[in-house]
This record gives sequence, structure tokens and C-alpha cells, in this order.
Amino acid sequence: MSKVCSVTGKRPSAGCNVSHSHRKTKRRFLPNLLKKKVFNPETGKVEKMKISAKGLKILQKKAR
Repeated sequence: MSKVCSVTGKRPSAGCNVSHSHRKTKRRFLPNLLKKKVFNPETGKVEKMKISAKGLKILQKKAR
């Protein structure tokens, strides 16, 4: 299951967990994805999309 936002294109990024003693282990930062049904005005249909919270705000702003 891909973790990519269909609006913004955000995808997982990598970094490190850093302990108190500064030992570093790899970790992933996942985008805040939501499954939403969105109306597509081009096709006139409702489509299921994976959208990040930021992408949802962008769509709401453009809908005004």
C-alpha cells in the first residue's frame, strides 16, 4: 500500500531516532494520509483518494 498523497505528492522520508546518549537508529517519517471521497469536476464523479491533511486544506481552499 503506497503512502503517497495524490494532491501534494508527499511521501515517506527518512531520519534518525536519537536517544539520550545520542545513539542513532533509522526511522521513517510518514505523511498524515486520510482516505477521502472527493468530487472530481472534470469527470463528474466521486473518487476515493489518499490525501494528506495539508492536501485536504488545499482542496477546501480551492473549492471556495
